[in-house]
Amino acid sequence: MMEQRRDSEQDNVDVAICGAGPVGLALAALLVRRGIAPSRIALIDARALGQSISDPRSIALAWGSRMLLEEVGAWPLPATPIHTIHVSRRGAFGRSLLDRAEHKLDALGYVTRYGDVVDALARVVERAGVQVIRPARVATLDESSDHVALMLDDGRTITAQVAVGAEGGVFGQQEDKRQTRDYGQSAVIARVSASTPIAHRAFERFTDEGPLALLPQDGADGFQYALVWCVKPERAEALQAMEEQRFLHELGEAFGGRLGRFVKVSARLAYPLGLNAQPHATTRTVAIGNAAQTLHPVAGQGLNLGLRDAAVLARLLARCPGPEGVSRFLGERAQDRQLTIALTDAMARAFVGGGPLQSVLGLGLAALDAVKPARTLLGEMMMYGRRGGSALLPHRQE
Repeated sequence: MMEQRRDSEQDNVDVAICGAGPVGLALAALLVRRGIAPSRIALIDARALGQSISDPRSIALAWGSRMLLEEVGAWPLPATPIHTIHVSRRGAFGRSLLDRAEHKLDALGYVTRYGDVVDALARVVERAGVQVIRPARVATLDESSDHVALMLDDGRTITAQVAVGAEGGVFGQQEDKRQTRDYGQSAVIARVSASTPIAHRAFERFTDEGPLALLPQDGADGFQYALVWCVKPERAEALQAMEEQRFLHELGEAFGGRLGRFVKVSARLAYPLGLNAQPHATTRTVAIGNAAQTLHPVAGQGLNLGLRDAAVLARLLARCPGPEGVSRFLGERAQDRQLTIALTDAMARAFVGGGPLQSVLGLGLAALDAVKPARTLLGEMMMYGRRGGSALLPHRQE
């Protein structure tokens, strides 16, 4: 896939987007969709496109995110639909089951590869004619009263009305250290297979060590589930080093027997977990996605929250591509961001450890399952965000 590069030493655009992961690409595609000329958008990324497309990480897309991808022409893509989500506490009474039938939808969400989402969105952006500058990094950024100047490490300068930070990352690796919480955990990620899988069912299992998620994901590699297992860092190191059969046994002990025995596991990776919830913004710069908030993977809300950021920012910058658009964005996104961050943080911390509190939390899951309005509210929150998905509804020309 060809990337477009401008030959001039200085480019003038309305919006410069730093980071061409799913959120940055989605923002570029949505800006074009909302009426911004492709020539007025610059997309800057430090990685070659092939590196991003080959990224095998599994990600969960909420229904609202599927709507966004569909609107810009990046759907369908290879993905496994989630029909039900089983939420439970290991060793405690109580569980809740979210079902697509209650919401009258084809799926609650989808499991796909990070690289497949990037590939689909990159093709949309290429067809639209957005200029993509890669590999390149922003060396310095100078903001004045009427523009932002981004000096790239290849000697080029981009001037823009607004600069958007959309670079991803994981806890502990950002250049600035504004994280607000260290969970003292690492996530072990892998692909696994079980002897009696349940088609299209995702599991969120809370253990004394931390959340354990299994996401259904069909693929040519023969594995059935994407695993995200949150444990103490030393435990993560031990799990990575274990012989395969020992690891499968340990996973079975932590998860239980709902899927029979675990019979196969891929290579295992681990990364530290924390919360960075202090999104940076100035008059003409704003951060979205992981650049604004790095969340615990419990409930799989990080990318979906970032795509909602992109949807709202594109709408507002199309109307007023300058400080007013940035200011309105911060106001409109505050409630969804704060509630999603608070819910994710509470879930990450509340279900860790033993003691009487766990019995109360187990009863809470049982009550949630018994009270349909509460269950419906949780499902809609996970699928659409705080405002029932208005940011992700297909755009209508005014």
